[in-house]
Amino acid sequence: MACCDNHPRGASGSGVLLCNADLLSAIGCGALLAGGVLAHISEQFATFSTPLLLASCVIGGWHVTLRSLQQLVRFQFDVDLLMLVAAIGAGLIGRLEESAILLLLFSLGHGLEGLATDRARSAIAALGTLTPKTARVLRDGRELALPVEELSVGDFVRVMAGERIAVDGTVKEGTSAVDQSPITGESVPVVKDFGDDVFAGSVNGDGLLLVKTTKLSTQTTMARMVRLVEESQASKGRTQRLTERFTRVYTPIVLVSVPLIIVVLMNFFSMSFADAFLRAMAVLVGASPCALVISTPSAVLAGVAQAARSGVLIKGGMHLESLGVVRAIAFDKTGTVTQGRPEVTDVVAADGFTPRDVIATAYALDQHSSHPLALAVVRRATRDGIDPAEIRDVRAIPGRGVEGMIETDRAMIAGPRSFTSAGSPAIHETLRRHIELLESQARTLSVVARGDHIVGAIAMSDHVRPGMARLFARLKSLGIRRLVMLTGDNAQIANAVAAPLGIDEIKAGLLPEDKINEIRALMSTWGTVAMVGDGVNDAPALASASVGIAMGASGTDVALEAADVALMADDLSKLPFAVGLSRRARQTILQNVAISLGVVALLIPFALCGVVPLNWAVVLHEGSTVVVAFNALRLLLYKESA
Repeated sequence: MACCDNHPRGASGSGVLLCNADLLSAIGCGALLAGGVLAHISEQFATFSTPLLLASCVIGGWHVTLRSLQQLVRFQFDVDLLMLVAAIGAGLIGRLEESAILLLLFSLGHGLEGLATDRARSAIAALGTLTPKTARVLRDGRELALPVEELSVGDFVRVMAGERIAVDGTVKEGTSAVDQSPITGESVPVVKDFGDDVFAGSVNGDGLLLVKTTKLSTQTTMARMVRLVEESQASKGRTQRLTERFTRVYTPIVLVSVPLIIVVLMNFFSMSFADAFLRAMAVLVGASPCALVISTPSAVLAGVAQAARSGVLIKGGMHLESLGVVRAIAFDKTGTVTQGRPEVTDVVAADGFTPRDVIATAYALDQHSSHPLALAVVRRATRDGIDPAEIRDVRAIPGRGVEGMIETDRAMIAGPRSFTSAGSPAIHETLRRHIELLESQARTLSVVARGDHIVGAIAMSDHVRPGMARLFARLKSLGIRRLVMLTGDNAQIANAVAAPLGIDEIKAGLLPEDKINEIRALMSTWGTVAMVGDGVNDAPALASASVGIAMGASGTDVALEAADVALMADDLSKLPFAVGLSRRARQTILQNVAISLGVVALLIPFALCGVVPLNWAVVLHEGSTVVVAFNALRLLLYKESA
């Protein structure tokens, strides 16, 4: 990866220095400045003093000059230009030592700032190095070591014990505990067996695995995660956009004020031109908002990097800041609050039909669906050895169910309330009482119809994810004021699930468009609202919320692409971490802004009054820049409090 100065990285251990043009400039500038000062002191070498000081200014200022010229070509004024003007001004009046000191400290400050931001970038780049460059591929009965770029979907890859997995794929042979913390943030290895998915970058345990490749090397979860994190650096938060607009106006104002300060000091305070000029240069340095410019992007970069290392993908500063001020969170029920793996508990047949007829019809409709309720029907039918009926013209009814044609009859599976409209088969009273009884026991009901008749009903039950009550309590402790559960299930089921969890509000019986309306209502009351769902079925509500949070993104392409925040593991355990990190990042941004503006506010009057000379103005100015950079770097150490 190229550095910010477009120098290639050197070998390990020296790359940071070789890549940091500002630090190199500072070293050269400092050495020549020391030589010039010593030459000035020595009568024997006094003639060398001026050339050495000029060389020091050139070495210390070439990089800032290039940056400033690039900005001026675009008619943009930045803080580098302010420092360059101050250095040139000091040199023009014969104060080469002050000019060299200014450029030395400015380059040193920029270099240390670069070291801090490089540390954050390295945390992101380290993700990309976790995937092996080669894989053991089985082709034509032989095992070949091939670059991962040459692998195709369907290739079989052998993974030895202790090796890092090179591809996204499915286990075809073997059993092993796999450490997938680089992708999902899970601290405990996950046992992988036949048919389980594994991810590139995860570490195989003590078993031997044969993995069938399901994605190209450029499409793996790790590759997409690294790419999206790198792209997220271009997504600017509100504070950063305000800062950039401020500096675009502020910099020209400071430049225009300098000659005015010189005129005022000479005419009203009887100062010589040289003294007035130096004081104006000190004001110019003190007014330069370098620390303000980096206050937000440095914190965003560190926050996004730390989140990614912990299995949370936050796609940019805007979403990091938004999550930091969220006051209410809405949760989908099925697959989010619950485990998303319901099982069939009861099958009730209508008059003239058998339970087997109910399952067979439902199986025909659900066999190609990935909805959790459909998968429960498929598992039950497979267990009972039932073959699906032949079906055609199958289509999903968004938010309701599935319909299709079996022979000459229109078949349908949907929730009970879908059969209350005109044109739908009526549910007989006996079956309705069965349905009401099962719903009172917190069962989810699907009614099966064929032609003009109700075939029966299937009751299913899902279990709440372990530790949800504690998780919601942790969110409340972080300042979340309102926790809401949104579900298409009836109120009885929703209440049975939510009652023990400490959820503040339950909205049941919702269609997808209803969830959007509920999100908008929450936003009108609470301002910034997050929505947590699986990233596919809840896509409209996720898009409507201030922050859309998708879970289980390690197995869901749509979630990675569509969500603002993605929890890479298929659970909510990282949500309090993400909220806490975002709140800490926002605090850090506010601290950095306060530090940078505070230093500027103090330096301007003190420099104007002569209390702070030019060299000390540079020291304090650059010191605040370095403090801001390293304050942001602390986010890389963030851990969720117990």
